Amino acid sequence: MKLKTLPSQTERKRYVFFRVRLSRRLDFSEVRNAINDSLLGWMGNAGFSKARPWVIKNLWAANEGVIQCSHRYVDDVKFALALIHQIGDARVIFHTVRVSGTLKSGKEKL
Repeated sequence: MKLKTLPSQTERKRYVFFRVRLSRRLDFSEVRNAINDSLLGWMGNAGFSKARPWVIKNLWAANEGVIQCSHRYVDDVKFALALIHQIGDARVIFHTVRVSGTLKSGKEKL
């Protein structure tokens, strides 16, 4: 028998909307790998597992994307994004546009 977790015990999520400044379009896998490498470098394995970052593939379009993470680690995720300056041979700038509690409200206010 599987025990249910109480709503008060579930981890709250935040969605970090970001934009990558670059003249050409980037592939999703390049960006995801760069984000994960930066997060691991900044927070380490323990912090990475607690933050539970997830780059949402369905919402990646035209160098814009969304990262889902824990509400306690939003500032760390934003800082790790700011540390990324290069993907492959291209110089890039990550710009955090908005942080939202739901995808719907985040998309509406963009």
